[in-house]
Amino acid sequence: MIFAKVIGSVESTIKHFHYEGLKLLLVKPLDKNLNEEGEPFLAVDSVDAGPGDIVLVIEEGWSAWQSVGKKDLSPINRAIVAKIDKVNYLDNKNQEKT
Repeated sequence: MIFAKVIGSVESTIKHFHYEGLKLLLVKPLDKNLNEEGEPFLAVDSVDAGPGDIVLVIEEGWSAWQSVGKKDLSPINRAIVAKIDKVNYLDNKNQEKT
């Protein structure tokens, strides 16, 4: 799973039939402190996310196409499955960080 920030959307007049009716978003990966890292990539939206939203992206084919309602094999390998409001984690000294 990947933390990411939605930085844009993608519009297409022609696309693979498995993508019809699905929203494609451009997201930028984030580290655990929600700082940008890495190159942007596309993900199919299943939670009605929009620009500026912090999201959770799954990067595994079967889970990705199941999360967007595809019941057959689909060429989908990344899907947004949650909007993130807040991240809490323990540091090396078991101190909670926000």
